[in-house]
Amino acid sequence: MTVKMITTVKLRSSATCPSHSRADISVRDLHMAIDEPTERGGTNAGPTPTDTALAALIGCTNVIGHKCAKSLGIDIGQLKIDIACDFDRRGVTLAQEIDVPFVSIVQTVTADGPASAAELQAVATEVDKYCPLSKLFVAAGTNVETTWKKA
Repeated sequence: MTVKMITTVKLRSSATCPSHSRADISVRDLHMAIDEPTERGGTNAGPTPTDTALAALIGCTNVIGHKCAKSLGIDIGQLKIDIACDFDRRGVTLAQEIDVPFVSIVQTVTADGPASAAELQAVATEVDKYCPLSKLFVAAGTNVETTWKKA
């Protein structure tokens, strides 16, 4: 008997929104807040929606990076991931509709494992193929530049 892998799943989350800036979100059995800083009228109970999008890219790079490294038999150790993003705020301030608000993202992935620079590049190539958050940003027109390096 052949087992058929399920290739599409339904992801679900929900939120109650007690104010104009805060969303208290539930995902599976986890809870978090997305909010604006106090200087923008929020309560600073959590990261902003745009901060959360960048954090999701970091989390995805970490997970998919380790999966790709394992499939290649490469020990990348632990990762430190830094992101710098040029964000066009004209859309969120309602000044102008912006097609590509996340103009560019520069992501630096630093691995502390024994993997060589060439092995890290092999992992990076695979991550580019499979990271859904990176693909989401690229498809939206964001210039995403990711560099993998040894610690």
